[in-house]
Amino acid sequence: MKSSAVVRMPVSGVLVGVVAALSLVGCSPKPAAEEPVRAVKLVTVGSSQATAVLEYSGEVRARIESRLGFRVAGKLVQRQVDVGQHVQPGQVLAQLDGNDYALAAQAAQAQVAAATTQRDLAAADFARYQALKDKNFISGAELDRRSATLKSAQAQLDQAKANASSQSNQSGYTRLLADVAGIVTAVDAEPGQVVSAGAPVVRIAQDGERDVVFAVPEDKRSLVRIGQAVQVRPWADGEALLQGKVREVAASADPVTRTYTVKVALAGGNVPPLGATVHVLPEGMGPAGLDVIKLPTAAVRELGGQSAVWVYDPQTKAVTSRKVTVATADGNDAVIAEGLTPGMQVVAAGVHVLSEGQQVTVYQDKYAPKPAAEQPTAPATAAIPAKADGKPAAAAQ
Repeated sequence: MKSSAVVRMPVSGVLVGVVAALSLVGCSPKPAAEEPVRAVKLVTVGSSQATAVLEYSGEVRARIESRLGFRVAGKLVQRQVDVGQHVQPGQVLAQLDGNDYALAAQAAQAQVAAATTQRDLAAADFARYQALKDKNFISGAELDRRSATLKSAQAQLDQAKANASSQSNQSGYTRLLADVAGIVTAVDAEPGQVVSAGAPVVRIAQDGERDVVFAVPEDKRSLVRIGQAVQVRPWADGEALLQGKVREVAASADPVTRTYTVKVALAGGNVPPLGATVHVLPEGMGPAGLDVIKLPTAAVRELGGQSAVWVYDPQTKAVTSRKVTVATADGNDAVIAEGLTPGMQVVAAGVHVLSEGQQVTVYQDKYAPKPAAEQPTAPATAAIPAKADGKPAAAAQ
């Protein structure tokens, strides 16, 4: 009897086949997950009046502020005033070491004395020669030489007197005096410091008219003009309003901040103190009262360096991107200058998770109050008549 042959496969070959099959199963691509339909909040584009006004922060300063310094160089030995102190004309502000200038003044006086002696000697000599000339003992040329000597001695005396007067002034310049009445706003040198001639030592804000100084950006420079009315509100007293007018507008921008400095002259006597912070509201510079298109700032996103919004199409229930131009801000809203027309529906929240042409659903707030027309009404019930004894009659079958 013939036995049947049995085919035996090695165990290692079976394992290799199983592993290969499993690897092929693991490498097969997974089906892509469908993108979820997102719910978005919409806002309908419409025109409304802007309420924001341009407000700037300013500082109260003196109309004239002088930087006073010594007219001579020297070592500062004493400063008699401090910041915030009120000074009067002629009051001593600071003092230099004047020993060298005093010695120079004494030397100049000595030169005056010597020149006076030489002049007197030349005058006496000329008088003697004049008498001799009258008696014809000397020639006229000799008398002329004595006259020239006298004139030279007189010129040297005049020069010595002028030098003495200059040295006396130099000695007096070692005392720094206030020219006008005002308030010390800054001190730029301290005792012991060697200062040069003309270097600022004390700054004084003169008494009198006050200005409010603030800065405007370059795009608002053309809106500011001389004589423009300005309202000023002190920071410490938000209820008080001061009136002023633009007095000066800088012709060039500040090299650091690139803004233009504007000075406003305040009217009235109730002026805030020097250095006080105030709020400045120039008239005619804000969009208040104009009909504009406003959107929540959350609805605007950046796209390639420009502003854009998502516009909802109720027919296709999809969103498309539209570039817009933002003019300014009005409170928490963005004022749109170009790109939208009234009646459009714009996505107001979740703009950063959407894509072009994406299908969306309109978010419905279940807690929002429904209109009166959609409010459910209670079912009408027929009135049951009562019997004579006051008990209700049976309902009709």
